Amino acid sequence: MRGDADGVHTAEGARRPGRAQARRGARRRRPAERPEALRRLVPQALVVAFLAGGTSAFVADDKAVRLTVDGAPRTTHTFSDDVSELLEEEGVDLRAHDVVAPGTDAALDSGDEITVRYGRPLTLTLDGRRERVWTTARTVEAALRELGVRAEGAYISVPRSTPIPRTGLVLDVRTERTVTFTADGRERAIRTNAATVREVLGEAGIVPRGQDTTSVSPTGFPRDGQAVTVLRISGGREVREEPVDFAVARTRDPALFAGTEVVVQQGEPGVRRVTYAVRTVKGVSKKPRRIDDELVREPVTQQVRTGTRQPPSSVRAVDGLNWEALAACESGGRPDAVDASGNHGGLYQFDTATWRSLGGSGHPQDAPAEEQTYRAKKLYVQRGASPWPHCGRRLYR
Repeated sequence: MRGDADGVHTAEGARRPGRAQARRGARRRRPAERPEALRRLVPQALVVAFLAGGTSAFVADDKAVRLTVDGAPRTTHTFSDDVSELLEEEGVDLRAHDVVAPGTDAALDSGDEITVRYGRPLTLTLDGRRERVWTTARTVEAALRELGVRAEGAYISVPRSTPIPRTGLVLDVRTERTVTFTADGRERAIRTNAATVREVLGEAGIVPRGQDTTSVSPTGFPRDGQAVTVLRISGGREVREEPVDFAVARTRDPALFAGTEVVVQQGEPGVRRVTYAVRTVKGVSKKPRRIDDELVREPVTQQVRTGTRQPPSSVRAVDGLNWEALAACESGGRPDAVDASGNHGGLYQFDTATWRSLGGSGHPQDAPAEEQTYRAKKLYVQRGASPWPHCGRRLYR
């Protein structure tokens, strides 16, 4: 693979055989014996001249180069035409992330300097973030410098002088950061390379108590510039008795007129004892959290009879109801009774507007008892027992 403009090549590209390889092959082949007749015909002086010329050409192709492999320099003589042939001749094993300068395709001249830097994998966890990177640095310190990692004040999992083998190294680095804590009304900034917020709390001399916590997770990684608030929490338990609503069971009763309901058994709420966890955070009470409950008293179901009988169409149809019991409940059975407000009067405690809508005149308490009962029956035909929500059930006894 051809490198960038400065001539640095990695080892991914294919190598092409050069003239030096051909020459090495030629040197390995032994020349064939000349015929005896030819040796006799060639003058001695010509043979000497030929040998002298060949030696000069041989010496001219020999190059002295300086080769530095992974920091180890050596000077070597070679007949190679280019860097690739030289490295092959010297047995230098190149891999994908190795760096060669100049590149492997560069031609060789005597006096050239060739540098090979091996690539090394680094499994680096930097401030809590893990990644795999490659470096040609031979020590941890050089690698951090090459990667631009600020090492001053940092935590480094191995000594900086540790050599990085070609097989790689696992490295954990936590740079120095500033974390600001607010606790007990005070603010303080801490320079740290700790791995967790909890560790920085200890460095700051802040001691959590009881249920105290922090605005960020105490096991989280403290980032540079992060602000952390210590939440002082106090709490306890609170027990309350709360009502439990009763159910209402309705039974259809053909003896009652439709629209009429009679409560046979009054419902009673139950009682539940509930335990809450209560907390105060920085002096502010938080919503209680329910943690336990116990049913202390069962609720009593309210039993109601609901009429299904066709409503009466005449006053005579309701003569059989217990009007005397209704009057006793509403007014104590006194035709001239008036309530404390002065708005309701008579046996059945009519208000004046209702009384007059039923055909009455004046005030109900001034009318005879028989008329009051008649008007009450007319009201029942229109609206059932609903005008007497408390005493109306007495009609059915």
